[in-house]
Amino acid sequence: MSITEVAEGIHRIDDAYVNWYIVEGEEGLTVVDAGVPTSWHSLADALDRLGRGLGDIRALLLTHGHFDHIGFAERLRSEAAVPVYVHDNDVPLTRHPRQYGRDRPLTWYLLTQFKAMPMVAAFVKNRAWWPRPIEEVTRIRTAELDVPGRPQVIFTPGHTLGHCAFHFPERDAVIAGDALVTLNPYRGTTGAQIVSNAATADPARALESLDALAETGARTVLVGHGEPWTGGVERLVRTAKAHGPS
Repeated sequence: MSITEVAEGIHRIDDAYVNWYIVEGEEGLTVVDAGVPTSWHSLADALDRLGRGLGDIRALLLTHGHFDHIGFAERLRSEAAVPVYVHDNDVPLTRHPRQYGRDRPLTWYLLTQFKAMPMVAAFVKNRAWWPRPIEEVTRIRTAELDVPGRPQVIFTPGHTLGHCAFHFPERDAVIAGDALVTLNPYRGTTGAQIVSNAATADPARALESLDALAETGARTVLVGHGEPWTGGVERLVRTAKAHGPS
């Protein structure tokens, strides 16, 4: 586990090649995504380093409902009464996080993409494929959320049907989730790209949704997998679109 401040008051935690974030606000903390199940221990360490506790967390926002992004969500909800926000279209995924839509069979990647094997091993070690389903969620139906950090919701469907990014204009940053990544866990490749078709429901729509990210004009882009990007979202989007699906 590593924790790094990647934008003003936004901290990136990296567990098993999966990023999730803690956002500081005047009213407390907002967590964005929930890593893998073992990220619960990383949450405790991160809060300790920030001089905070579970009681400071006011909300958990999910960019989407895939298994590797909801790891400790149900535990945080049930043990600390933290509301979990997710887009309407991804509510079914929070109940069945491994039953996601894909444009290409997963087996092809498992048999051919050897550069991704360290990531697969890390997922297994950290029980990524077996998170607890989330029993209760708050559905995202507005463009702004009244939670610490006051993020604007950017609807970016394609990776999942309800994928959202979260824009923090005052911090010149956007948390893109898996709308685009700088490390593709299904191929082990780096650089701006959308996630491979084995985990993307609609690649064409995912590429189209990148326009909504570009419209934020954010300088810093924080992704679900890979290193942060500080060279402006427009450039990152152009590169991902040129790369295309995989």
